[in-house]
Amino acid sequence: MEFDLSELQRITLRSAKTFLEKEVKGLAREVETTSEGYAPDKWKKMSQLGWLGVVLPEDYGGIDGTFLDLVLILEEAGKALFPGPLIPAILSGLCLHRYGKNSQKKEILPGLVKGEIIVSPATFRPDDRLGEKSIPEEVKKAKGGFTISGTRLYVPFGHVADRILWSAQTDRGSAFFLIPRDSAGLRALALDAIGFDKPCEVSLDKVLVSEECLVGSVGSGEEILENLRMWGALSESAYIVGMLEQVLAMSVDYAKERVQFGKKIGSFQAIQHQCADMARDIDQAKFLTYHAASRLDEGLPAHKEISMAKAFASDASRRVSLLGVKILGGMGVSQEHDMQLYFRRAKSAEIAYGDADFHREVVAGQLGL
Repeated sequence: MEFDLSELQRITLRSAKTFLEKEVKGLAREVETTSEGYAPDKWKKMSQLGWLGVVLPEDYGGIDGTFLDLVLILEEAGKALFPGPLIPAILSGLCLHRYGKNSQKKEILPGLVKGEIIVSPATFRPDDRLGEKSIPEEVKKAKGGFTISGTRLYVPFGHVADRILWSAQTDRGSAFFLIPRDSAGLRALALDAIGFDKPCEVSLDKVLVSEECLVGSVGSGEEILENLRMWGALSESAYIVGMLEQVLAMSVDYAKERVQFGKKIGSFQAIQHQCADMARDIDQAKFLTYHAASRLDEGLPAHKEISMAKAFASDASRRVSLLGVKILGGMGVSQEHDMQLYFRRAKSAEIAYGDADFHREVVAGQLGL
């Protein structure tokens, strides 16, 4: 299968590379210790390139692009280790466009595309069996809306989001709600993490939301959640591919320069084979990701293909980033080198929107097992 890029895609990639090289190089290191976890000024500049609306229609400020366009942009973002709520904002925009009310679309999507409104999905419930404490789940019908209580973990950039896309179970089925972060009774706490993508614990304590906050209808929550997971898995796969391409580039550059036993280590067969294995893994992950995006663009079922891409990308994320650290040796874990940044972000990407085992189960189910 050939993935021949259009002229518009080539222009988009050139502008993305220019922006990332000029504005984002070294940014992940700079923002890691900030409370926000991203740079609002760079976020604003990025939004002017149209990335947040790449798969949204022009009516809302988007560019009406394809999923392959989105994958190409996220791959470049992964190479540069672009920090910020890029993927959660894109996923939330997709969700609102597909399932939201017209009033929600008009209110949120133009601001989201411009980078003025950040929306983040909150779908991961704490597991009481693991001793994770949480506010008891409760959704009650109230006059003109609902009161909602509960806790969600690992909400990406939930502490800076303007809206939280909340997954809940009601007495009439599952549902999603679009909740303002400044609602009375809502608390967002940034959690410590191996990466720098600022996962948060978000708790609701009898938060009152209007009927207008309901996304889609009561009972459609499972379908929305399934699509969020699939879009998220595809997006993370693309970001992983970009990160691993940069890990390989750093490894090859180091192998060409580092001298050991009187020879450059790139001349040793063991290092050569490790780099070859890395290149093989990256190309396979890239092909599966592009193939899954192409099926979505063609209107074909793509759940199996997306899960195959994410399962392989998750495994490759672990293998390739670890080999990168090994090739660099002590430099691979040194704070002075970028390799440790990619290694840590690769670990969080590995499990985001389902790890390899989760997606292998999806593929098995698609095979009828």
